[in-house]
Amino acid sequence: MRTFLCAYFCQRYGREFTLEPQRYIDLPIPRVVYSHDLFEHRTKGSWWDLLRGKYLVPANELRHAKKIILLARDPRDCFVSLYLQMTRRTAETPGHLRRKTIGQMLRDERFGIRAMVETMNDWLREFHDHKNFALLRYEMIRSAAAESFHQLLEWLGETEPETPVLEQAIEFSRFENMQKMEATGAFDSKILRPGDAHDLESFKVRRGKVGGFEDYLGAEDRQYAAAAMRNLNSQFGYAALEKK
Repeated sequence: MRTFLCAYFCQRYGREFTLEPQRYIDLPIPRVVYSHDLFEHRTKGSWWDLLRGKYLVPANELRHAKKIILLARDPRDCFVSLYLQMTRRTAETPGHLRRKTIGQMLRDERFGIRAMVETMNDWLREFHDHKNFALLRYEMIRSAAAESFHQLLEWLGETEPETPVLEQAIEFSRFENMQKMEATGAFDSKILRPGDAHDLESFKVRRGKVGGFEDYLGAEDRQYAAAAMRNLNSQFGYAALEKK
């Protein structure tokens, strides 16, 4: 989503692509802040970071935010992505966590599936009363990119998106192209660089497969995850998946 928005507005105004389009201060590009907010607050911070809310979007900013978009994904796929992020990409991951099996991490009190479900529920409780709140699902974007991104642009104020630019931005932000760009170091941000260029599992743009968790979790782990999913707020739209 971030790559698409940056590609669209950079192309619309004839500027070089960047993941930091706010550097084009002369252009009316929407200011978008991307954050893991509450989840980073609970998993990344030291006690001092927790005390001062280092990773939280300030409450005052949230109150005055014109729009809030919560991008959700099946927590099971999110968990697998986090596990590989911690064990294959992030050098700072402590050894005792890096040595955990995927099943052990799945049950971890801080990084496991239940913590993810709890955080998603807390986000929904926090944001759903905001007058301009939208909930987007990763799976819908993957299955209907043109429709999803067209609606997103309209919601951001681009009431009449330019179709050729929209189509070009969708092609640019397709998973396969992003993976090639990450492999060659074409992104101007360290967040989209592989931990090891020879290890596809260390890529930020790794697989993007909907339901890909099934390739990583055994039967018992899938049952454990399904049980955790039953506590997920039904507004996320994953009710059918919870029964699997």
